Amino acid sequence: MLRFSANLSMLFTEYDFLERFDKAAQSGFRGVEFMFPYDDDIEVLKRKLRDNNLEHTLHNLPAGDWAAGERGIACIPGREEEFRDGVAAAIRYARALGNKKINCLVGKTPSGFSATEIYDTLVENLRYAANMLAKE
Repeated sequence: MLRFSANLSMLFTEYDFLERFDKAAQSGFRGVEFMFPYDDDIEVLKRKLRDNNLEHTLHNLPAGDWAAGERGIACIPGREEEFRDGVAAAIRYARALGNKKINCLVGKTPSGFSATEIYDTLVENLRYAANMLAKE
């Protein structure tokens, strides 16, 4: 059977983020995903999930400066430490919220680096994330 999750970053945007949990449940969704939970208190998110009998199904790794147009940092040489910090944050939220899926936004191809540098950075970052997630 297909299972659908409401993406609270995209749906019900006429409401405050935390109100979207209520709206998703009222609309019949049993699962929710959201892009970046990191600005919200874990305990508040847990309460909204519990109060609405919702499952948290997915969130993204931190993706850099979204407002400035970044769409991930996994492929950007020199930002490996930031990526690793993001992996730790994503795991912390996933563990607390009961989520088993984390999405990695790779990022836009940066200028000033060779294709090999970009590829090697991406592979190393993905290996790091996979190793950390395997421990969970």
